[in-house]
Amino acid sequence: MNDKLLEVKGLTVAFKDDKVVDNISFDIHAGETFALVGESGSGKSITALSVLRLLPNNAIVSVDNMLLNNENLLSITEFDFCKIRGKRIGLIFQDPMSSLNPVMTIGEQIAEVVQIHFNFSKTEIKQQVFKLLKQVQIPEPERRIDEYPHQLSGGQRQRVMIAIALAGKPDLLIADEPTTSLDVTIQAQILQLLKNIQQKTGMALWLISHDLALVSNMADRIAVMQQGKIVEMGDTKSFFQQAKHPYSLKLLAALPSMESCIDREIKAEQNYLLKVEDFKVHYPIRKGFFKRIVDSVKAVDGVNFTLQKGKTLALVGESGCGKTTLGKGLINLIPKTAGRVYLNDIELSTLSDSALRKKRSDIQIVFQDPFSSMNPRMLVGEIIEEGIKALHPDIKSAQRQQQVAELLQQVELPVSSAHRYPHEFSGGERQRICIARALAVEPKLIVCDEPTSALDVSVQAQIIELLKKLQKEQGLSYLFITHDLAVVAEIADEVAVMYQGRIVEQGNVEQVLMSPKHQYTQKLLNAVPVIKQP
Repeated sequence: MNDKLLEVKGLTVAFKDDKVVDNISFDIHAGETFALVGESGSGKSITALSVLRLLPNNAIVSVDNMLLNNENLLSITEFDFCKIRGKRIGLIFQDPMSSLNPVMTIGEQIAEVVQIHFNFSKTEIKQQVFKLLKQVQIPEPERRIDEYPHQLSGGQRQRVMIAIALAGKPDLLIADEPTTSLDVTIQAQILQLLKNIQQKTGMALWLISHDLALVSNMADRIAVMQQGKIVEMGDTKSFFQQAKHPYSLKLLAALPSMESCIDREIKAEQNYLLKVEDFKVHYPIRKGFFKRIVDSVKAVDGVNFTLQKGKTLALVGESGCGKTTLGKGLINLIPKTAGRVYLNDIELSTLSDSALRKKRSDIQIVFQDPFSSMNPRMLVGEIIEEGIKALHPDIKSAQRQQQVAELLQQVELPVSSAHRYPHEFSGGERQRICIARALAVEPKLIVCDEPTSALDVSVQAQIIELLKKLQKEQGLSYLFITHDLAVVAEIADEVAVMYQGRIVEQGNVEQVLMSPKHQYTQKLLNAVPVIKQP
């Protein structure tokens, strides 16, 4: 790994007067894994897009030198640079749904890249597409090749993105937060896949991430980025043994730990807030000209659990296990097939429409992606106020605005945030706004659907602490849906493990995470990335 594949010297990127990358230099060697880590907004992705010349026209870029295999990238015309993107340098984006074309099948999208970079026949292209789908472990590639992105799970869509990035057989693969939205077992498979491909091809991997546990298991060298500058750089072993910069130490301290549940005292209480009995959500499979129902997908198949007042129950499992479907079904965002839901001993299905509408204020939800769950044309104050107006129409405007101000203070945002739009906030701030919106109608239970999965570790830690503080102050109960078992250890009192629509193991945090009984729970725990000890 002595040969430098990519050399970058003195790179600066600015938008108007805002300098987002500030005179940084680094290199990546052939065959190595180089990790660029830091919080959201630190300039990591902008750095990668600069190398690929994919920045918007209003970006002001200056660089002393940029070489790929000793070839000066600055002197290459845009026409010739198109031959570099996808062929010599591949790129995996964080959000596959916004990167994939919704009106093209996944087979067509992978084939497009192969066709651009290789002089293959139609038969050879199709063979290569199948090979790539198998390589990234897409199940049933013969069927999936003709499906569209919306028909795949989030994890499968990310695998397609990786297949597209690998289609050109690049010397350097840039992976920008490639596993952020994936559950731990699929994450482990994807990372192992990238390692295997690296070993076979000698490809270099530039990993952009905020997950230091992941980085410790993957990277040969690490560069830490803060506010546009690289503040520390070195080999992985030295970094985790003796990180020097205060910001590096802050990132390491913010990591959630599986050890959090040890010695936690769990007091069993009989006064439950929520009780779920034999809950089912089935989706019919229709075939033939008359679309007759021939079978059903059992997304949630006979789930039972209780949630105590003022406690947190974590619902964990892989993508597609049914946990989000269960969460949405409990609050009637999707219809149930069967089962009973009791809130404070009242079965919700027995209530009239008007009575059920009043009960809606007792259960609220915080989604994984705060930006897509807010109306971009509404001010933050209007977004938070919306629920109050709908469920408490008798409250006057001045009083509502006062409540909005108090809610923003509760989630540790300035009152002036009410007069700004969602796009003006960071991901962590937007999630605080969504929490404020959920709190607006004074709920007893909040369903948190992967509320921290897209956030970097320090912001994630802040959101978890905020949720814990609000729970303590207001006696809230949380149904916390997640695939991150380290986060479970930080916030949950009890855990329910979900697999193929059913709960296969349930108990208090220490019991489940330290002494798992079901083999699926053991598989999840074995897949959790931990800091690799030097």
